[in-house]
Amino acid sequence: MAPPVAIVTGASSGIGLALTHHLLARNWAVVMADLNAPKESLANTLFIQTDIASWAAQAALFAQAHAWHGRLDFFAANAGIDDRDDIFHSLDPTTPPKQPNMQTLEVNLMGTYYGIKLAAHYMTVPSAAAGKPRPGGKIVVTASAAGIYPLPSVPQYAASKHALVGLVRSLGPGAAAVDIRINALCPALVATGLAPPGLMANFDPAQVTPMSTMMAGFEALAGLEGVGGEGWVARGRSGEVVEGNLGELVWHEPPTRPEASSYMDEKGLEDWARTYRERNRNFAKEDWMKQM
Repeated sequence: MAPPVAIVTGASSGIGLALTHHLLARNWAVVMADLNAPKESLANTLFIQTDIASWAAQAALFAQAHAWHGRLDFFAANAGIDDRDDIFHSLDPTTPPKQPNMQTLEVNLMGTYYGIKLAAHYMTVPSAAAGKPRPGGKIVVTASAAGIYPLPSVPQYAASKHALVGLVRSLGPGAAAVDIRINALCPALVATGLAPPGLMANFDPAQVTPMSTMMAGFEALAGLEGVGGEGWVARGRSGEVVEGNLGELVWHEPPTRPEASSYMDEKGLEDWARTYRERNRNFAKEDWMKQM
């Protein structure tokens, strides 16, 4: 029987590499997606060079990953980059601004959305021959503590991670309805290659969240050791957000609507959701353009 299969983006370093080792220790097969190949050769892995900002590249990644063992059980949407643009600290009244570099949003938000859409498809492809008789799976999005609190040094990064928190919370109910669970893990300060060279040297080691907290977060959100068992997906959380901060997992609930917004009760939310489900099903680009 084929082992459970995971795709991890940004898998060649940092949190993605640590998660790959974590999964391998639990007998998973892992597809490692990254722009750069991992520095070490790992058994039961398949490396696929991928730019997640490209839909075509991710579509090829998921097709090849599913063909590897005939199944997909877990997707860690982990890849991301920091800011590539500035507004207020580079003002020059003598020179009009250039078009901003939006790569951070293209990778962190659009690329993650592409991956979620592809994962949802392949998790529901029949895989009985590969030992996965029930459709479904789990998705964990690596957001950030910068998706919960402001981070003035990297506003594009913070905006993209806030967007991912909102995306996960909003996708949670719909995912659960089709036997998929999606959640967000928000690392605080973790020692990875994301930070510019020399930055981490400014922080006391006591301020740095250990990688073990991140792995505990993945386990809390995805239950990676129980894969394939009866009710593995059904027992999972969906639409939840947890921050990994130092040695703790801090769960964050969405804000409560004020009483003045009480029209959005359970029925109102369902009416809203039903209307958009009906409109957006098979909502082709040309149909959208006609309504502009």
